[in-house]
Amino acid sequence: MSYPILSTVIFLPIVGAIFILFIKRTNESLIRWTALLLSLLTFGLSLPLFTSFDKTTAQMQFREVSNWIPAWGIKYSLGVDGISVLFVLLSTLLTILCVTVSWKSIKQRTKEFYAALLLIEGSMIGVFCSLDLFLFYIFWEAMLIPMYLLIGVWGGPNRIYAAIKFFLFTLVGSVLMLIGIIVLYLNTGKSFDVMQMMTTNYPYHLQLILFWAFFAAFAVKVPMFPVHTWLPDAHTEAPTAGSVILAGILIKMGAYGFLRFAMPILPEATKAMSPVMMVLSVIAIIYGAVICLGQTDLKRLIAYSSVSHMGFVTLGIFALNIQGLQGGILQMINHGVVTGGLFLAVGMIYDRTHTRKIADYGGTASVLPIYAAFFMVFTLASIGLPATNGFIGEFLIILGGFTASKLMGILSATGIIIGAGYMLWLYQRVFFMEVNPKLQGFKDIDMREILTLVPLVILVFWIGVYPNTFLSFMDVSVQNLISRVNSAGQPQVAQQILEVIK
Repeated sequence: MSYPILSTVIFLPIVGAIFILFIKRTNESLIRWTALLLSLLTFGLSLPLFTSFDKTTAQMQFREVSNWIPAWGIKYSLGVDGISVLFVLLSTLLTILCVTVSWKSIKQRTKEFYAALLLIEGSMIGVFCSLDLFLFYIFWEAMLIPMYLLIGVWGGPNRIYAAIKFFLFTLVGSVLMLIGIIVLYLNTGKSFDVMQMMTTNYPYHLQLILFWAFFAAFAVKVPMFPVHTWLPDAHTEAPTAGSVILAGILIKMGAYGFLRFAMPILPEATKAMSPVMMVLSVIAIIYGAVICLGQTDLKRLIAYSSVSHMGFVTLGIFALNIQGLQGGILQMINHGVVTGGLFLAVGMIYDRTHTRKIADYGGTASVLPIYAAFFMVFTLASIGLPATNGFIGEFLIILGGFTASKLMGILSATGIIIGAGYMLWLYQRVFFMEVNPKLQGFKDIDMREILTLVPLVILVFWIGVYPNTFLSFMDVSVQNLISRVNSAGQPQVAQQILEVIK
């Protein structure tokens, strides 16, 4: 490319956020249009990643490398492969939708809100592009502060509690990961270079310790059972844009961390711990789905459904076969699209009714028919209806899980059944039955809101009907990753555990 594409899409929103802070507070229209223009420009500049990507190689592409702090072996190293490139594009797309959905709902501290949103975007993209662990850690932590502010300043009644809980859970995990990064640095010739670490063979016992150090950060971010409890509170109290960012991108970073660091750098530990990770994943799938059946709050129900859906993602990843891994990565994209769409839709109706309680609705389809149609699409995609994106992702994951362990595959399938139950029950209570008099007089969604939802609907059917567009990006990279893990030895104890769960 003629310009440093990765640096551009990382730092354009960050510089834009600083620029917005200098706009007069009273000029809210200019603030909103500036944020929209910056998010659209960032998305446009990221499109060459999609159109110019070479799908035939597992090598990192669009590389940018320069010495940053040579004395410490720290480099400014960026690059993407078939696993990370799709998440960069998803980040830039969802940011646009977060700007538009907040157009009328954010009425206080507008410039700070949009500045925080753009800072999060730049940090998220930086995480997916970093090939130096020191640089990765900076971006990983950088997004924590603006996300904390997004929840704590513009959130619901219990926003302070939710923001502090989110901050503490993430920070504790990150500190343990930092210790692991330092240990890796000392055992890799004092280098933070991820590519060099991938070609270094570390002793098994060291790998095991490092795996759990990284697990502390990545499992919290996913979030895996039992460190998931921050997510429902954060989702419930966050503003709509915050919930979309959390569901669409932020919780994908934990799973991405396993793919980028734990698996290729610590392959023996990954194979040893895969049975444990699969068990935790199945627990999350069933537990999250069952908890959804008892929820009375719209956002809280969708939040717990994320715990269940992300359980499918980690199950696919730690099945350690091509089907499961491709399904897990695709389902990360799918979850960002579908759950992001559901949170957008909930935010739109909340702006009208100012209530999230399911009992306060009923017969909404009669009052807001266009809105009901959009919500139905995301509901059916969430339960994995064929021809929607949710189906192909869950199908590949269960296929991969069943290949690794018949028991895990069968148990995980129960999550789909329960998921269909709670989502269809939710739709029945909100959109059908007797019309609640409180809903009379509300206007259907307008053109701005329709245009916000349409891109996600297109992706629901695009991925569902022709998933190869996206699977082809990751195919070679996934095969390379599986080869790296399978080339490692398998400790006898891990082999025995795997035989038991099979």
